[in-house]
Amino acid sequence: MASDIQETPDEPVTKSSQQVQEMKPTLKRHDSMDLESSQLPGGSHGSKDLSWSIILHLAFQSLGVVYGDIATSPLYTISSIFYHGSIANNDDIIGVLSLIWYTLTLIPLVKYICIVLYANDNGDGGTFALYSLICRYAKVGLLPSQQAEDVDVSNYRLNLPKESRQRRASALKSKLENSNFAKYSLLFAALLGTSMLIGDGVLTPCISVLSAVGGIKEATPKLTEDMIAWFSAVILVILFAVQKFGTDKIGYTFAPILCTWCLLIGGIGLFNFIKYDPTVAKAIYPKYIVDYFRRNPKEAWISLGGVVLCITGVEALFADVGHFSVKSIQISTCFVVYPCIMLAYTGQSSFLRKHPEFVTDAFYKSVPGPLYWPMFVVAVLASIIGSQSLISGTFSIIQQSLSLGCFPHVKVVRTSSKYEGQVYIPEVNYFLMLACLGVTLGFRTTDKIGNAYGLAVVFVIGLTSCFTVLVMILIWKSNIFVIIAFVVVIGSMELLFLSSVLYKFQQGGYLPLAFAAIMMTIMLVWNTVYRRKYYYELEHKISSQMLIEMTANTHIPRFPGLALFYSEVVQGIPPILKQYLDNVPALHSVLVLVSIKSLPISKVPDEERFLFRRVEPRELNMFRCVVRYGYMDLRKGAEPFEGMLIEKLKEFMREDFLLSQKPAKNKNIEEDGDVSHIDNKEDQQEMLGSEIQELEQAAKAGVFHLISENEVIASKGSNLGKRILIDYAYNFLKKNSRKTQKVFHIPQQRLLKVGMIYEL
Repeated sequence: MASDIQETPDEPVTKSSQQVQEMKPTLKRHDSMDLESSQLPGGSHGSKDLSWSIILHLAFQSLGVVYGDIATSPLYTISSIFYHGSIANNDDIIGVLSLIWYTLTLIPLVKYICIVLYANDNGDGGTFALYSLICRYAKVGLLPSQQAEDVDVSNYRLNLPKESRQRRASALKSKLENSNFAKYSLLFAALLGTSMLIGDGVLTPCISVLSAVGGIKEATPKLTEDMIAWFSAVILVILFAVQKFGTDKIGYTFAPILCTWCLLIGGIGLFNFIKYDPTVAKAIYPKYIVDYFRRNPKEAWISLGGVVLCITGVEALFADVGHFSVKSIQISTCFVVYPCIMLAYTGQSSFLRKHPEFVTDAFYKSVPGPLYWPMFVVAVLASIIGSQSLISGTFSIIQQSLSLGCFPHVKVVRTSSKYEGQVYIPEVNYFLMLACLGVTLGFRTTDKIGNAYGLAVVFVIGLTSCFTVLVMILIWKSNIFVIIAFVVVIGSMELLFLSSVLYKFQQGGYLPLAFAAIMMTIMLVWNTVYRRKYYYELEHKISSQMLIEMTANTHIPRFPGLALFYSEVVQGIPPILKQYLDNVPALHSVLVLVSIKSLPISKVPDEERFLFRRVEPRELNMFRCVVRYGYMDLRKGAEPFEGMLIEKLKEFMREDFLLSQKPAKNKNIEEDGDVSHIDNKEDQQEMLGSEIQELEQAAKAGVFHLISENEVIASKGSNLGKRILIDYAYNFLKKNSRKTQKVFHIPQQRLLKVGMIYEL
């Protein structure tokens, strides 16, 4: 274990020799590879301290990444609200406009911009970020892998609020920690939110591209719905085919196109507002919403499923905040996107007050003739860009799920050296493409897809609200009246939307639930068996006494080389070592038992990635190493990983030597000033030099990677459900996922697999 040196809270775990020599005598060694961490202390928040020039630059860039979906919602929202294709009363248009205004104000602006964005996890957002944030303040994780040293990682720390309202937060924390139902419910909610967002990623390209391409009927009415659907399918195939190149190469193209789109829809909206009916501005009074519901009780309630489409993609404001900053998202939303979208809906409403017969094609009918083709081209480009944002978001979500043991191993490709969050996952890309083609060619119209789309949107924003309330109580310790106001206003609105979209369940609303069910099944099967494997290894770990007995045989040959034994268990020595010695009674000259661990934070700095501890007896030349990753970290190749591990192991050896000298030196000086310990110190320095030299020679001889090729089966006497879960569902996923050595980028020529059978 790397020593914990108690000085300033911002110091990294591993320090140079000169720093250690200058330390005060207060030194402490934790032995917490066998302990669970307790309460998490506070620290500095991971917010970005950026200059205004950089913030404005990021605000402009965010237009092309974050807002493609919500900015293109005027293409299809109005026509989805008046789903029956006609307007019964002209004042219904003002009632609908009022609903859109208040929905856009309360959810994107008040909820996300003013509240949810501040619940980021050291700058990263999304469902898993909220879940990880809660896991750091309460022990609600389902794996007993917490360690005291984890709180020393700089990104782990957060600003704790003042101790007021502590009692309410402590009560909630206690209930969460003492309830297995609460722990499983939180994990289930996080996985459900993730699955629904992936479903959102399927539906976004379909409805955006289909709506944009559908505008060509204005110029060529002979085109049928089937022809438009096939043309949209071709665009979707091209869209998914270019995903492997990454968004960075065309990233600077996105922002100008979305900015042009926003300015065009805002400008046309303002033009229509002045030309047709400026009196729609009275929609600011909520009484028109009440009147709308009085005239059409059932129809108005059903139309809420269309109103919710005006906030499609709102979750991207939070999910993509890690690529930018809170301030940049707030600026681009408040000064560009929000006013332009509001003007677009206002202009369409003014136009429909004079031409209610065009409600099914309100967007393109309201575009002035000379601007039709420019708007069509920009609309298609904007819809493609809008699709791109949630496709990229899906890749990031799957990467987070992988790190937390909630998804089978798949290939993750980093597509940008500048932006760590930009990744590409081929298997997921093919799945999304096939799903999008199936939905587009199967439904063919935006009305049916809109029914499905609304359900996905409401589920995601609703789950975000639930997690946010927990953050407000547990972490922020907000005033109870603020929490109640949030629940009453935002919660009641989202419940109304949910009730409306569920009404259209049979008309397409089942689709996102079907996607979510597939993804949830995969995630739950993999995560359930993953946890059971972890507990199996934990129960069969090797104790210190057992290790001494195993290695007591002096005839076990040692041969040159550095061996890395991989495991996910961070407490105790994994059973792979015993299995190896039973089959190959020989050891390399230096052994490192590597435990791979995922922390509930986004990224772990390289200098804080490794924790070491020596395994006694010293003559074994055996060390334990915990390698820590955040859910946004990507595993590096074998050679960079090996080089970093060896250098950090050398630092640990030097630090271990200095720590062993400090108490002896102080004791001698305090007693009688005797300096006879110097000879012993020189011997130990010679021993240190010999250890480091032996490590270097072992590394030169070769670094060998040993992983367990485990076969997971249900234990004898298991019930039918358990056998189906483990023997069929999990093993099917395992056979069709990437192998462990490919995940860790281990070269085949230096890989040794140790066969093990886990009876769970």
